Amino acid sequence: MKKLLFIFYFSIFSNSMLSQIGGENIYQFLNLSSSARQIALGGEVLTLMDDINQPTWNPSTINPEIDGKLSVNYSSFLAGINLGSVSYARLISRRFGTIHGNITYLDYGSLIGADEQGNETGNFRANDLALSIGYSINLPWTNLFFGANLKFINSAISTFSSTGVAVDLAVLYYSPYKPYTFTIVARNFGTQLQSFNGTNEKIPFKLAVGASYQLEYIPLKWYLTLDNLQQWDVSTPNPSEQTTDLEGNVTEQEISFLDNTFRHLIVGAEFFPESLINLRLGYHFRRAAELKLQNVRTFGGISFGFGIRMNRFKFNYAFSKYHSATNASTFSLEIDLNNRR
Repeated sequence: MKKLLFIFYFSIFSNSMLSQIGGENIYQFLNLSSSARQIALGGEVLTLMDDINQPTWNPSTINPEIDGKLSVNYSSFLAGINLGSVSYARLISRRFGTIHGNITYLDYGSLIGADEQGNETGNFRANDLALSIGYSINLPWTNLFFGANLKFINSAISTFSSTGVAVDLAVLYYSPYKPYTFTIVARNFGTQLQSFNGTNEKIPFKLAVGASYQLEYIPLKWYLTLDNLQQWDVSTPNPSEQTTDLEGNVTEQEISFLDNTFRHLIVGAEFFPESLINLRLGYHFRRAAELKLQNVRTFGGISFGFGIRMNRFKFNYAFSKYHSATNASTFSLEIDLNNRR
């Protein structure tokens, strides 16, 4: 029973974590975004300075502008999986700075259990939970910001559970007087405190670089992310691209250096970023390459969405296309608790 639960659990991860290096580490949900704005821009934007959800991915973006903001996020993820999170920030004092907190929860629903012979043993549930707290500082007389998140992680499968701890570290270059922003983020330094079966597994460490640029005369802001820089070769042959000759010999897809390079790239564009209504578009190159089908236009890797601000409330929506057979919708509601209007 125990072995089958683990096999089933990781098979879910390898099929659902399509934009990650899946199946190699535990707690893969740590690299899933639940922010509608971020997902609409491609799934891994790192330089949003006015977004209460951004510090979960980049703690160096914690700043007084997000003080008193609360966000509730929900995504109807793949295969009936539910993903949700809550983020909040509080300015302690002008001298000390701002603290950011986040709770992320992923529920796999009810699953069918079975023993080694395939005999069903009843249903069980599985879920993941992460609590994080973050803080950043501005290096005096510079435009450099340093931030860190501390995460407490719990994962449960039926009667089995695992706990872990991890930290994120980030450096950001930002000036309100310049149109560009740069950052580098190292996520998920950590370890398991309690494993499922007595064998510790690796936490999904990720290194990424992000940048953004605001055009001067056009209400358009560009976002660029290079992810998974801790592992240069992230290529995986697409089964739909393999060929078979008359003798039954199978030839897998050959992935070039340039193709592998683009699989690290995520781009996004936000139209009217300072207006009451924003339009967003993103493209995830790796997701598109790995989920492409021969002779079928799947539109995998594309995401888009919008944001509407109404006084103290802001509603964000994102639609992300994974495959011709599935997609995901994400909803975020932000509330500015300091705005009494």
